[in-house]
Amino acid sequence: MKFCELLAATRFNRGETEMGTLTGKVAWVTGAGGGIGEASAKALAEAGAHVVLSGRREAEIARVASEITEAGGKAEFIALDVIDAQATQAIANDLTTRLGGVDIFMANAGINVPNRAVGAITAMDFARVVDINLNGVMNGILAVLPQMREKGEGTLILTSSWAGRHPSRLTGPAYSASKHAVVALSHSINQDEGVNGIRCTALMPGEVATPIMQSRPKPPSAEDIAKMLQPDDLGSMVRYIAEAPPHVCINEVLISPKWNRSFVGVAELGGMKL
Repeated sequence: MKFCELLAATRFNRGETEMGTLTGKVAWVTGAGGGIGEASAKALAEAGAHVVLSGRREAEIARVASEITEAGGKAEFIALDVIDAQATQAIANDLTTRLGGVDIFMANAGINVPNRAVGAITAMDFARVVDINLNGVMNGILAVLPQMREKGEGTLILTSSWAGRHPSRLTGPAYSASKHAVVALSHSINQDEGVNGIRCTALMPGEVATPIMQSRPKPPSAEDIAKMLQPDDLGSMVRYIAEAPPHVCINEVLISPKWNRSFVGVAELGGMKL
């Protein structure tokens, strides 16, 4: 049984229907133009949520929104660079006015750079990675928290990484540091905001077969990519987190492919100039 099928079976065993468990909820997903963000947006829409997709690539978020609506879901898209705090707040304000606020916020936008090792990365690239992977996450959180507090509930899902728990030469210092910080941020939110009905999950996936793999100094082989987690696996997990009973907080999810290259070895590290 595939992972997404297992989660669906779990929902069925809890007496839930396959469709409509998030009906009436508004879910805002950043970095929604592909990969984990796209799969998560589609999974949330399948559960009945009205999904708002944001990203820098307007053509891609428009494509995903169109595919959701063609499948019978509810979706809209708004272009956004998450490092722009004012633009992020403006979207949150608009969603509060038009839709009553955001019930589920997934901070998924993230990047890495090809020249990422300590001896190769520049100060400008380091700052850019941290700006998007950490500051961009906090911009979204600060934008949605006030209306979540007012409603007395809300779900935050922050995409960290396996590298947010286990640093790796493969991901480099900027990415590893920023993703570690996202995990710490998630726990800090639960410490401060759980009493306000808000819960936060740090999602820490191992290697996922997404386009970001091609930004590595030496991209993995097609054979290795086929063994990685697939975007739909993460989409199903995000839906599971969002559908958890209101009193439940899933603080962390550390998930990897069974064939985990962190354990068996990474071929492209061999002879790679770091």
